[in-house]
Amino acid sequence: MSAADTDAKADLHRYLQAARDALLWKLDGLSEYDARRPLTPTGTNLLGLLKHTARVELGYLGDTFGRPSTEPLAQLDFDADPNADMYATAAESREDIVGVYRRAWAHADATIDALPLDTVGRVPWWPDGRDEVTLHHAVVRVIADTHRHAGHADILRELIDGTVGMNDGNTNVPSNDPAWWEAYRDRLERMAKEAAGKA
Repeated sequence: MSAADTDAKADLHRYLQAARDALLWKLDGLSEYDARRPLTPTGTNLLGLLKHTARVELGYLGDTFGRPSTEPLAQLDFDADPNADMYATAAESREDIVGVYRRAWAHADATIDALPLDTVGRVPWWPDGRDEVTLHHAVVRVIADTHRHAGHADILRELIDGTVGMNDGNTNVPSNDPAWWEAYRDRLERMAKEAAGKA
């Protein structure tokens, strides 16, 4: 493996792991109910995001490259329930889903470590003739998907208890003072109303 390939893999892995860690952090300190309750009209919930992201990793960085997982999550019946990976069942605990996610990322990391980035795989659920993808492309796709869902988790967690930030050691927000945020939000509300009045 070339030094450039090694460096590229290290960069990709760093961004993927940062998204994974951010997504997991959003569950810290929550009750079982808050971790799984739907908070949007389409049912988006924190454990569902984690379960979905685990399935994405197992699919794109496992099945696609002939490295299937033995995780039951990899065998979900999407014909019976097209959202089967977007929620935790009553029988699945938070620990179950977190464990599956950690095993999924270990499986994905093993694929990334084992194969060159220009390795071509076939995405089983993409149409024939348009189903080829390189490992590099698949990793970038998984990074984008994981960061997208970490952003969803940011908003869900803020709705639950006001917790915000990128991770435990880096809130990445200008203030922790609720009064500051209330004044900021009020200012934005006034500007929105002013702009709407001009329309």
